[in-house]
Amino acid sequence: MTDWTIADIPSQDGKTAIITGATGGLGYETALALAGAGATVVVTGRNDVKGRQAIERIRGQSADAKISYETLDLASLASVADFATRFAASHGSLDLLINNAGVMALPKRQTTADGFEMQFGINYLGHYALTARLLPLLRRGHQPRVVNLSSLAHRSGVIDFEDLQGAKSYNPFKAYCQSKLAMLIFALELQRRSDAAGWGLMSNAAHPGFARTALIANGPGNSGLLGYLGKLLQPIASHSAAAGALPTLFAATSPAAKAAGYYGPNGFYEMKGPPVPAKIMPRAKDAAVNARLWDVSAALTGVSFGQVAVAA
Repeated sequence: MTDWTIADIPSQDGKTAIITGATGGLGYETALALAGAGATVVVTGRNDVKGRQAIERIRGQSADAKISYETLDLASLASVADFATRFAASHGSLDLLINNAGVMALPKRQTTADGFEMQFGINYLGHYALTARLLPLLRRGHQPRVVNLSSLAHRSGVIDFEDLQGAKSYNPFKAYCQSKLAMLIFALELQRRSDAAGWGLMSNAAHPGFARTALIANGPGNSGLLGYLGKLLQPIASHSAAAGALPTLFAATSPAAKAAGYYGPNGFYEMKGPPVPAKIMPRAKDAAVNARLWDVSAALTGVSFGQVAVAA
């Protein structure tokens, strides 16, 4: 497993995949690899121009790629609902959902269309609502999997139920860490509930290590301590976006990937290298916290897995 590459991806022919935030970076590399393995891939994003360009680039590398682009803004619950409705109208099932999109350490507190702190809203709540709305289609899929993108930052995360939205006190990196811990918790809790309710899902998570993408540039940028450390460590501790996507691809496709598994690079501090099982902090396994976060998320988004599961 320590030398796992895209050449090890089993044929994905006949499978349909949705990847959020796939117009660039990790999501794009994930879409490229899955399309190359024969999957029908739906790339989603907020920027339609970038979406069309991503599709053209992938088709330029794989002329037979079964790939399309759909608008999806995870900062809007209305957009999430609209996307799920459109997708259901043209697809009878879904085999793979990769919750990849994210923003990082926004210097100033911003809010989504629904009033959520932007990182908690896009990185986590939007994906929670999307997964819930797509659950009926996932249950009709062939060995369906849901992969959540977490981060090394989850190790510093705490779910602050008294100030989930950072309205009382906003710290850019604290908010990012919380959102990525929430994504890992979501993966573990989704598997637990799937097992209990018989949904038939494999839910797991992955992180890219220190991948060279636009995530930092679009968040804290090159200023401040994080930007300084990023520039200092990048030459020796980082790897490409394509390499950073390997843990996600392993979680999504490998027969060796496990339910409630978590995968990341095998190098020092899990910053770079081929995919292996990653370290999960004990706080991500707190049953009381995980159940509470699930219930709070349902209340905030107005979407209940219990309700949509009936539709399956």
